[in-house]
Order: sequence, then structure tokens, then C-alpha cells
Amino acid sequence: MDGINTLFLITGLLLFLSVISTTLSARLGLPLLLVFLGVGMLAGEDGIGGIAFDNFVTATLIGQLALAVILLDGGLRTKLDSFRIALKPASVLASWGVIATVALLGIFATLYMNVDWRLGILMAAIVGSTDAGAVFSLLRNSGVRLNERVQATLEIESGANDPMAIFLVTALIALTMNPEEAGVLPFLLLLVQQLGFGLLLGFIGGKILSRLTRRLNLAEGLYALMIVSGGLLTFAFTNLIGGSGFLAVYLAGIIVGNRHSHATEHVLRVMDGLAWLAQASMFVVLGLLVTPTRLLEHGLDALAIAAFLMLVARPIAVASGIWKFHYNMREMAYISWVGLRGAVPITLAMMPLVMGVPNARLLFDVAFAVVILSLLIQGTTIPVVARWLKVTVPPKPEPTDSREIWLSESESVPLLAYEVVADSDAEGQHPDEVARDLCMLSTRCFALIRNDKREVLTFDTRLQAGDVAWYIVPPEQVDTLAKRFCETGQSALINLDFFGEFVVNPSSIAGDLADAYGLRLEEHERNLTLSGLFKKRFEGNVPVEGDRIHIGDFILTVKELEHDGSMKWLGLKCPS
Repeated sequence: MDGINTLFLITGLLLFLSVISTTLSARLGLPLLLVFLGVGMLAGEDGIGGIAFDNFVTATLIGQLALAVILLDGGLRTKLDSFRIALKPASVLASWGVIATVALLGIFATLYMNVDWRLGILMAAIVGSTDAGAVFSLLRNSGVRLNERVQATLEIESGANDPMAIFLVTALIALTMNPEEAGVLPFLLLLVQQLGFGLLLGFIGGKILSRLTRRLNLAEGLYALMIVSGGLLTFAFTNLIGGSGFLAVYLAGIIVGNRHSHATEHVLRVMDGLAWLAQASMFVVLGLLVTPTRLLEHGLDALAIAAFLMLVARPIAVASGIWKFHYNMREMAYISWVGLRGAVPITLAMMPLVMGVPNARLLFDVAFAVVILSLLIQGTTIPVVARWLKVTVPPKPEPTDSREIWLSESESVPLLAYEVVADSDAEGQHPDEVARDLCMLSTRCFALIRNDKREVLTFDTRLQAGDVAWYIVPPEQVDTLAKRFCETGQSALINLDFFGEFVVNPSSIAGDLADAYGLRLEEHERNLTLSGLFKKRFEGNVPVEGDRIHIGDFILTVKELEHDGSMKWLGLKCPS
């Protein structure tokens, strides 16, 4: 029993220290994943903990389980609108992008490290795909609001590129261990099997789970456990029959997350904690597994490979894959830069070790060092590079919190919290006055929190900066009310500078606008609506908020979209 309790003590202590260290991470601007990794390395045999851990089978088991939970959580939070915007380019990056990256990096690694070409390409295949856990975590906690096309592309690519990476690693291990039995046809069948079973079983598993969440009447906390257990069943069964469990569990999460029900809110709240636990556990274990002294021995090799990957291989793969989808240079540069490496490359690097591939330890050490460099260099610069490349859009006023009261299986009342920002329209007004011109029967303030205490609402109550007002708000009024609580003179100037001085209806005729301002348009564009002009110039791409076109010296920018993705308002910026 003492041994078991000691194990529990060490496990709890490491996770506790990892969570506490996140406050230091926020101050230093380091990715949280790097903090978890650092705690594990400090506790390892070269660190102050001195824990000797080299069980790659156990580490692989923990890594696979954690990645399944992370991908499930990522799928639950991925909206179907993202697929409407970026499915095709993300699919190209998840397939051709991985192949091109591996080919370029494999040639470089073979020549630079002077190793057998099969080992060099295997090295490239291990670090060739982006990591879903790292991308989901770092993008959503970056503090910047990205262009929706860029964010959707990165998230879908990272969730869908694992089958190609696993296929390449598996094929190259087979080519290294049994070259006489390796053939093109078996490898292609393996790829089709991975993708086919992954998509089919992910779809079936997601449909079953989404129906169960609607039909079963469970305690609130059990819905999330049902989704997690069902997701792991889908993951494991897909792997057992030769499919991609990672793709299946991600797709299942997408289907469940986009079927709004009374269980969805509770599932997302619990899943957030489970996903963090999975990431912390996985990176702490991986940190225990690595020996810093061995990493330093291969530090120069890892630095050269990471530099070539970040600055040459990934940019060429991205540009060659999505240029035909009419991404601009800034968007392609940012997608190239956020090719984050995380737990997936490390998990893939364990496969050669477990299967006895010669020089497998070299592959593991270099891959681990590349992941650390990726998190340290790319992960810490996500917001800075986003602003530099101008792929951000102004922050959108949003509620600070939300709840739902479900009246039936399909009907709910949304409860939203808004914090009063100094210099906003809401400051100094009565809570009911803020929403007086909205529908009074459906938009009502029912609680006011001031200094963490509930304030009794009277006729003389006036909102102060820092107050949190809770409202019953219909979906169509959520954004309008958010602007009144959050928009200030400074944020209005930022919006004015970004979108322009005037708001224009996208159904207006382009020729009429050109005549009003003396602008020149091609004759075949004059009879188009402004929304039609956008679609024509974007050549089939779906315009998103922040997209721009030029008419002479004037700039038209997509300012707001309807829920179905159509344009609601455009901003017109006049030349200085």
C-alpha cells in the first residue's frame, strides 16, 4: 500500500505544481504546455526530483488517451460554420501539406545529419504534422481575435492531419524494418483504411452520442462522462479495426457539439477541465520521459531541423497547397508560422522505440527538442505575429458569462452576464434603460452584481464600471446589448480605423456607390451588388469579417455577418 500511496502522492504533487505554475506562465507569456513539460523535466532523473522513468509503453498509453480527450474537446467546440469557410483548404493542408513538409524536411535531415535516407524521412514524418492540442490551446488563449478563415483553417487542419502523419510513420517504419515486404499498394490501402474507417465510425459514433444526450435524462455531471466514455469507445474501436481513432473522435465531437441540447452546456464546462487535465498529465509524463542532458547533445541538430521546418518546409507546403484558394500573403504566412508541434510528434517518436527501429533514440531526442523549440518560439509569438501580419480583427463585444435554463428538450431561456466597461453607453444608466428600445418582454435585467455582492434593483439604481448585470436576452439582441456594455470611445476609434467611417448595405449596387464617389469600376462589375462584387473578387471563397476589397482609393470591409454567413453590413473607408 505504501508504494501505491507514494505513486498517488507524486502524481498529485506533479499535477498540483503544474496547475499552480500556470500563473507564472501567464506573467512570462509562456505557453502552458511548456510549463507542464518543464515541471515533468524538473521532476525527472536530471532534475531536482530525480525520478527515473523510461517506460515508453506506459507513456504511449497515457499520450494516446490524453490526445483522444483533447481532440474530443476540440471537436465539441468546433462550429460547422468553420467547415463552410475552410474545409477544402484545411483538407489540402492535412494531406498534401503533410506530404510536402515531410519530403522537404526529410531531404534536409538526411543531408544535414548524414544518416540513411529512410531514417531522415522518418524523422521528418514524426515532426511533420501540426498538433491539435497545441493549436487548440494556444490559439484560444492567445488574447487576439483572428480572421475567422485563418483560425478555422488552422483548427481543422490540426484536427484532421493525424491520419496522414500516422500513415507515413507506419509506412516508413515498415520500410526500415522489412524493406522486402514494403510496397506501394499496401501503403495506399492503409491510408484509405485509416481515413475511411475514421470518417465512417466518427460519424456513426457522433450521431449515436448526440441522440443519447437528447433522449436520456441523466444527472448533469453524467452527460460529460457519457460523452467522454463514448468518445473513447469510438477512438479505441476505430483503432482496433485499422482506422484513425484520432480522426474518428474529433469528428464525433464535432457532431455532438453542433447538436444543441440541454446537456451541451454542462458537457462543455466539464470537458474544459478534463481537457486541461489530459494536457497536464500528458506533458508532465513526457517531461519525465526525456533526459535534458541527451537533448543538449542533439540541440544543434534539433535547432537546424526546427529552423528549416519553420522557415522553409512548412511555408513552401502551405503556399503550394492553398494558393489556389486565394489566401493573401499575410494569411499564408501566419498559417505557416502557426504550424505548432506538440504531443503528437512525441507520441509518434515513441513508435520506432517500441518497435525496435535502429537509432530510434536519436529520433526521439531530436523530435522532443523540436517540439520544445516550436512551443518556445512559435507558441510564445502567436499574438505578436498575428498583429504584425494584420490577420486580426477588432475584439468583438461579448457577454462575460452565460447560462441556460432548459424548459423542455428543445426550448431554453438564455441568461447572459455583461460587465460594465468605463466610458461605455451603459455606465450611469438604469439596467432597464440600457435595453429600453429592445423588446421589453424578452430582454430583462434580473440581477446586478456589485463588488461580488448582489445589488437590489430600485428605480434609482445606476450602473457603475465593474458591475456585472445579468439579463434574459433573445439571440438576436446579444451583440447589440454587448456593444452598449463594452464599447468605449477608444474601441469605437479602433473600429472606425479598421472598418471605415461609413456603414454600407451589402445589397447596394456597386455602380451606384461608384457614381456617388466618382470611382471607376469595370463595366461588368457595375450591375453587381456589393456582396456579389465581394464574391466575384474572392473567386468562390466565403468572405469573412475583416475581408477587404478596393474600389479606387476606397476600401470596403466586411463588418458584420448574419448567422447563415451572409453579409449584414460593410464598412467603407475613405482615403485620407
